[in-house]
Amino acid sequence: MVPGTHNAIDDPRNEKVKIFINGTLFPRADAKISVFDSGYLVGDGVWEGIRVHGGALLFVHKHIDRLWQAAKVIGINLPFTQDQLIEDIYTTLTANDMRDHIHVRIMVTRGIKKTPSQDPRLTISGPNVVIIAEHKRASQETRTNGITLFTSTFRRGSPDYLDPRLNCHSKLHEVQALIQALEAGADEALMLDIHGFVSTCNATNFFMVKNDEVWTSTGQYCMNGITRGHVIELCESNEIVCRQKNFSLFDVYGADEAFVTGTFGGLTPVTKIDGKPLNNPVPGTMTQRLTSFYDQLIESEIHQ
Repeated sequence: MVPGTHNAIDDPRNEKVKIFINGTLFPRADAKISVFDSGYLVGDGVWEGIRVHGGALLFVHKHIDRLWQAAKVIGINLPFTQDQLIEDIYTTLTANDMRDHIHVRIMVTRGIKKTPSQDPRLTISGPNVVIIAEHKRASQETRTNGITLFTSTFRRGSPDYLDPRLNCHSKLHEVQALIQALEAGADEALMLDIHGFVSTCNATNFFMVKNDEVWTSTGQYCMNGITRGHVIELCESNEIVCRQKNFSLFDVYGADEAFVTGTFGGLTPVTKIDGKPLNNPVPGTMTQRLTSFYDQLIESEIHQ
Protein backbone atom coordinates (compact mmCIF):
# COMPACT_ATOMS: atom_id res chain seq x y z
CA MET A 1 0.00 0.00 0.00
CA VAL A 2 1.09 3.54 -0.73
CA PRO A 3 1.68 5.30 2.63
CA GLY A 4 -0.32 8.43 3.37
CA THR A 5 -3.72 9.61 4.55
CA HIS A 6 -5.46 7.95 1.58
CA ASN A 7 -3.90 4.57 2.32
CA ALA A 8 -6.68 2.03 1.65
CA ILE A 9 -6.82 -1.76 1.84
CA ASP A 10 -6.99 -3.31 -1.63
CA ASP A 11 -10.45 -4.63 -2.47
CA PRO A 12 -11.00 -6.73 -5.64
CA ARG A 13 -14.69 -5.73 -5.71
CA ASN A 14 -13.63 -2.34 -7.06
CA GLU A 15 -12.72 -3.92 -10.40
CA LYS A 16 -16.41 -4.42 -11.16
CA VAL A 17 -18.04 -1.31 -9.67
CA LYS A 18 -20.58 0.63 -11.71
CA ILE A 19 -19.85 4.31 -12.34
CA PHE A 20 -22.60 6.95 -12.62
CA ILE A 21 -22.19 9.30 -15.59
CA ASN A 22 -24.95 11.80 -16.33
CA GLY A 23 -27.78 9.52 -15.21
CA THR A 24 -26.44 6.21 -16.56
CA LEU A 25 -24.47 3.50 -14.77
CA PHE A 26 -21.50 2.02 -16.64
CA PRO A 27 -19.14 -0.85 -15.79
CA ARG A 28 -15.83 0.57 -14.59
CA ALA A 29 -14.01 -0.40 -17.78
CA ASP A 30 -16.60 1.42 -19.91
CA ALA A 31 -16.89 4.59 -17.82
CA LYS A 32 -15.56 7.32 -20.09
CA ILE A 33 -15.80 11.09 -20.61
CA SER A 34 -14.97 12.93 -23.82
CA VAL A 35 -11.48 14.41 -24.25
CA PHE A 36 -13.36 17.69 -24.91
CA ASP A 37 -14.66 17.75 -21.34
CA SER A 38 -13.86 21.02 -19.55
CA GLY A 39 -12.36 19.23 -16.59
CA TYR A 40 -9.91 17.32 -18.77
CA LEU A 41 -9.04 20.31 -20.95
CA VAL A 42 -8.53 23.04 -18.35
CA GLY A 43 -9.37 21.63 -14.91
CA ASP A 44 -12.73 23.45 -15.03
CA GLY A 45 -14.80 21.63 -12.43
CA VAL A 46 -15.47 20.96 -8.76
CA TRP A 47 -15.70 17.83 -6.67
CA GLU A 48 -16.57 16.34 -3.27
CA GLY A 49 -15.60 13.21 -1.37
CA ILE A 50 -18.06 11.55 1.03
CA ARG A 51 -17.70 8.52 3.30
CA VAL A 52 -20.39 5.87 3.71
CA HIS A 53 -20.72 3.84 6.90
CA GLY A 54 -23.67 1.74 8.00
CA GLY A 55 -25.50 2.75 4.83
CA ALA A 56 -25.34 6.44 5.76
CA LEU A 57 -23.74 9.21 3.73
CA LEU A 58 -21.79 10.89 6.49
CA PHE A 59 -22.38 14.63 6.87
CA VAL A 60 -23.88 14.61 3.38
CA HIS A 61 -25.59 17.99 3.57
CA LYS A 62 -22.37 19.74 4.61
CA HIS A 63 -20.57 18.16 1.67
CA ILE A 64 -23.33 18.94 -0.82
CA ASP A 65 -23.60 22.52 0.43
CA ARG A 66 -19.86 22.91 -0.13
CA LEU A 67 -20.18 21.48 -3.65
CA TRP A 68 -23.02 23.90 -4.47
CA GLN A 69 -21.02 26.83 -3.16
CA ALA A 70 -17.98 25.83 -5.22
CA ALA A 71 -20.08 25.46 -8.37
CA LYS A 72 -21.59 28.89 -7.78
CA VAL A 73 -18.16 30.45 -7.26
CA ILE A 74 -16.93 29.29 -10.67
CA GLY A 75 -20.23 29.97 -12.44
CA ILE A 76 -21.54 26.47 -13.10
CA ASN A 77 -25.34 26.43 -13.01
CA LEU A 78 -26.43 23.03 -11.73
CA PRO A 79 -29.65 21.89 -13.51
CA PHE A 80 -30.72 19.63 -10.64
CA THR A 81 -31.42 19.94 -6.94
CA GLN A 82 -29.34 18.82 -4.01
CA ASP A 83 -31.93 16.14 -3.22
CA GLN A 84 -31.72 14.82 -6.78
CA LEU A 85 -27.94 14.52 -6.55
CA ILE A 86 -28.20 12.73 -3.19
CA GLU A 87 -30.72 10.34 -4.77
CA ASP A 88 -28.25 9.67 -7.61
CA ILE A 89 -25.56 8.86 -5.06
CA TYR A 90 -27.83 6.37 -3.31
CA THR A 91 -28.74 4.88 -6.70
CA THR A 92 -25.05 4.31 -7.34
CA LEU A 93 -24.54 2.74 -3.91
CA THR A 94 -27.53 0.44 -4.35
CA ALA A 95 -26.38 -0.68 -7.80
CA ASN A 96 -23.04 -1.66 -6.26
CA ASP A 97 -24.53 -3.21 -3.10
CA MET A 98 -22.54 -0.84 -0.91
CA ARG A 99 -23.18 -0.05 2.75
CA ASP A 100 -19.97 0.23 4.73
CA HIS A 101 -16.40 1.52 4.33
CA ILE A 102 -17.25 3.23 1.05
CA HIS A 103 -15.74 6.35 -0.44
CA VAL A 104 -17.83 8.36 -2.90
CA ARG A 105 -16.28 10.89 -5.26
CA ILE A 106 -18.67 13.34 -6.97
CA MET A 107 -17.24 15.34 -9.87
CA VAL A 108 -18.99 18.13 -11.75
CA THR A 109 -17.40 19.82 -14.76
CA ARG A 110 -18.71 22.68 -16.88
CA GLY A 111 -19.36 20.30 -19.77
CA ILE A 112 -18.17 19.45 -23.28
CA LYS A 113 -16.30 22.08 -25.28
CA LYS A 114 -16.73 22.74 -28.98
CA THR A 115 -12.96 23.04 -29.25
CA PRO A 116 -10.05 23.05 -26.76
CA SER A 117 -10.32 26.42 -25.04
CA GLN A 118 -10.64 28.11 -21.66
CA ASP A 119 -13.64 30.13 -22.87
CA PRO A 120 -16.81 28.94 -21.07
CA ARG A 121 -18.90 30.26 -23.99
CA LEU A 122 -17.55 27.40 -26.10
CA THR A 123 -19.21 24.83 -23.85
CA ILE A 124 -21.83 22.98 -25.90
CA SER A 125 -23.40 20.75 -23.25
CA GLY A 126 -24.72 20.95 -19.72
CA PRO A 127 -22.50 20.03 -16.78
CA ASN A 128 -21.05 16.54 -16.70
CA VAL A 129 -21.71 14.68 -13.44
CA VAL A 130 -19.69 11.61 -12.45
CA ILE A 131 -20.16 9.59 -9.26
CA ILE A 132 -17.50 7.02 -8.38
CA ALA A 133 -18.21 4.83 -5.35
CA GLU A 134 -15.49 2.42 -4.24
CA HIS A 135 -14.95 -0.08 -1.45
CA LYS A 136 -12.28 1.72 0.59
CA ARG A 137 -11.43 0.71 4.12
CA ALA A 138 -8.87 3.09 5.61
CA SER A 139 -5.66 1.42 6.76
CA GLN A 140 -5.59 0.94 10.51
CA GLU A 141 -1.81 0.75 10.29
CA THR A 142 -1.66 4.34 9.05
CA ARG A 143 -4.04 5.50 11.77
CA THR A 144 -1.87 3.83 14.39
CA ASN A 145 1.65 4.44 13.10
CA GLY A 146 1.07 7.85 11.55
CA ILE A 147 2.66 9.67 8.64
CA THR A 148 5.64 11.94 8.05
CA LEU A 149 5.46 15.46 6.60
CA PHE A 150 7.88 17.64 4.66
CA THR A 151 7.43 21.40 4.37
CA SER A 152 7.07 22.26 0.71
CA THR A 153 8.36 25.45 -0.87
CA PHE A 154 5.04 25.67 -2.74
CA ARG A 155 2.79 28.04 -0.78
CA ARG A 156 -0.97 28.00 -0.28
CA GLY A 157 -2.26 30.80 -2.45
CA SER A 158 -4.09 33.99 -1.64
CA PRO A 159 -7.90 34.02 -1.95
CA ASP A 160 -7.68 36.74 -4.61
CA TYR A 161 -6.24 34.41 -7.26
CA LEU A 162 -7.32 30.87 -6.31
CA ASP A 163 -9.17 30.63 -3.04
CA PRO A 164 -7.82 27.62 -1.08
CA ARG A 165 -11.40 26.85 -0.01
CA LEU A 166 -12.37 26.03 -3.61
CA ASN A 167 -12.43 22.25 -4.04
CA CYS A 168 -11.72 22.44 -7.75
CA HIS A 169 -10.23 20.07 -10.32
CA SER A 170 -7.15 22.27 -10.62
CA LYS A 171 -4.96 20.49 -8.05
CA LEU A 172 -1.61 20.79 -9.80
CA HIS A 173 -0.29 23.13 -7.11
CA GLU A 174 -0.94 20.52 -4.41
CA VAL A 175 0.45 17.74 -6.61
CA GLN A 176 3.70 19.69 -6.99
CA ALA A 177 3.91 20.09 -3.22
CA LEU A 178 3.30 16.38 -2.69
CA ILE A 179 5.91 15.38 -5.27
CA GLN A 180 8.44 17.58 -3.47
CA ALA A 181 7.59 15.86 -0.17
CA LEU A 182 7.85 12.40 -1.71
CA GLU A 183 11.23 13.23 -3.21
CA ALA A 184 12.34 14.30 0.28
CA GLY A 185 11.30 10.89 1.65
CA ALA A 186 8.13 12.02 3.45
CA ASP A 187 4.55 10.81 3.03
CA GLU A 188 2.78 14.13 2.48
CA ALA A 189 3.48 17.85 2.24
CA LEU A 190 3.02 20.56 4.85
CA MET A 191 2.27 23.91 3.17
CA LEU A 192 2.79 27.46 4.42
CA ASP A 193 0.66 30.47 3.57
CA ILE A 194 1.85 33.55 1.68
CA HIS A 195 3.14 35.06 4.96
CA GLY A 196 5.17 32.01 5.98
CA PHE A 197 2.74 30.73 8.61
CA VAL A 198 1.66 27.07 8.68
CA SER A 199 -1.51 26.66 6.62
CA THR A 200 -2.45 23.10 5.68
CA CYS A 201 -1.21 19.98 3.94
CA ASN A 202 -1.51 19.09 0.28
CA ALA A 203 -4.71 17.06 0.81
CA THR A 204 -5.55 17.38 4.52
CA ASN A 205 -5.74 19.99 7.28
CA PHE A 206 -3.01 20.31 9.91
CA PHE A 207 -3.31 20.49 13.71
CA MET A 208 -0.61 20.58 16.39
CA VAL A 209 -0.83 20.11 20.15
CA LYS A 210 1.23 22.04 22.70
CA ASN A 211 0.72 22.00 26.49
CA ASP A 212 -2.74 20.40 26.07
CA GLU A 213 -3.84 23.12 23.64
CA VAL A 214 -4.84 22.32 20.06
CA TRP A 215 -3.62 24.74 17.39
CA THR A 216 -4.68 25.04 13.77
CA SER A 217 -4.39 27.78 11.18
CA THR A 218 -6.69 30.80 10.98
CA GLY A 219 -8.50 29.17 8.07
CA GLN A 220 -7.74 32.07 5.72
CA TYR A 221 -5.37 30.06 3.54
CA CYS A 222 -6.51 26.48 3.96
CA MET A 223 -9.22 24.15 2.75
CA ASN A 224 -12.51 24.60 4.55
CA GLY A 225 -12.34 20.98 5.63
CA ILE A 226 -15.49 19.44 7.03
CA THR A 227 -13.50 17.10 9.30
CA ARG A 228 -11.40 20.10 10.36
CA GLY A 229 -14.59 21.92 11.35
CA HIS A 230 -15.81 18.91 13.30
CA VAL A 231 -12.55 18.68 15.27
CA ILE A 232 -12.78 22.37 16.18
CA GLU A 233 -16.38 21.85 17.34
CA LEU A 234 -15.42 18.73 19.31
CA CYS A 235 -12.72 20.69 21.11
CA GLU A 236 -15.22 23.39 22.05
CA SER A 237 -17.88 20.94 23.25
CA ASN A 238 -15.36 19.01 25.37
CA GLU A 239 -13.68 22.07 26.91
CA ILE A 240 -10.41 21.58 25.03
CA VAL A 241 -8.66 24.81 24.14
CA CYS A 242 -8.49 25.09 20.34
CA ARG A 243 -6.70 28.12 18.93
CA GLN A 244 -7.18 29.15 15.31
CA LYS A 245 -4.12 31.31 14.92
CA ASN A 246 -0.98 32.13 12.99
CA PHE A 247 2.01 29.98 13.95
CA SER A 248 5.27 29.05 12.29
CA LEU A 249 7.56 26.07 11.90
CA PHE A 250 9.31 27.28 15.06
CA ASP A 251 6.15 26.28 16.96
CA VAL A 252 5.57 23.10 14.97
CA TYR A 253 9.06 21.71 15.62
CA GLY A 254 8.40 22.08 19.36
CA ALA A 255 4.94 20.50 19.28
CA ASP A 256 4.00 17.67 21.61
CA GLU A 257 1.72 16.07 19.01
CA ALA A 258 0.44 16.73 15.52
CA PHE A 259 -2.26 15.23 13.36
CA VAL A 260 -4.00 15.86 10.07
CA THR A 261 -7.70 15.62 9.24
CA GLY A 262 -9.62 14.59 6.14
CA THR A 263 -12.83 12.96 5.00
CA PHE A 264 -11.20 9.62 4.17
CA GLY A 265 -8.74 9.12 7.01
CA GLY A 266 -10.46 11.06 9.78
CA LEU A 267 -7.65 11.96 12.19
CA THR A 268 -4.19 10.70 11.25
CA PRO A 269 -1.24 11.22 13.63
CA VAL A 270 2.03 12.73 12.43
CA THR A 271 5.33 11.19 13.53
CA LYS A 272 7.93 13.53 12.01
CA ILE A 273 8.02 16.90 10.31
CA ASP A 274 11.04 17.75 8.16
CA GLY A 275 12.83 14.81 9.75
CA LYS A 276 12.26 16.08 13.28
CA PRO A 277 10.35 13.67 15.57
CA LEU A 278 7.59 15.07 17.76
CA ASN A 279 7.95 15.13 21.53
CA ASN A 280 5.40 12.45 22.46
CA PRO A 281 4.74 8.87 21.30
CA VAL A 282 2.40 8.42 18.34
CA PRO A 283 -0.54 8.61 18.46
CA GLY A 284 -0.43 11.13 21.28
CA THR A 285 -2.90 11.38 24.13
CA MET A 286 -4.80 14.34 22.69
CA THR A 287 -4.91 12.79 19.21
CA GLN A 288 -6.35 9.59 20.67
CA ARG A 289 -8.89 11.54 22.70
CA LEU A 290 -10.11 13.57 19.72
CA THR A 291 -10.17 10.45 17.53
CA SER A 292 -12.48 8.81 20.06
CA PHE A 293 -14.78 11.85 20.04
CA TYR A 294 -14.80 11.86 16.23
CA ASP A 295 -15.62 8.13 16.08
CA GLN A 296 -18.55 8.77 18.43
CA LEU A 297 -19.70 11.60 16.16
CA ILE A 298 -19.72 9.22 13.20
CA GLU A 299 -21.73 6.66 15.15
CA SER A 300 -24.32 9.28 16.05
CA GLU A 301 -24.50 10.34 12.40
CA ILE A 302 -25.13 6.74 11.32
CA HIS A 303 -27.94 6.21 13.82
CA GLN A 304 -29.69 9.58 13.65
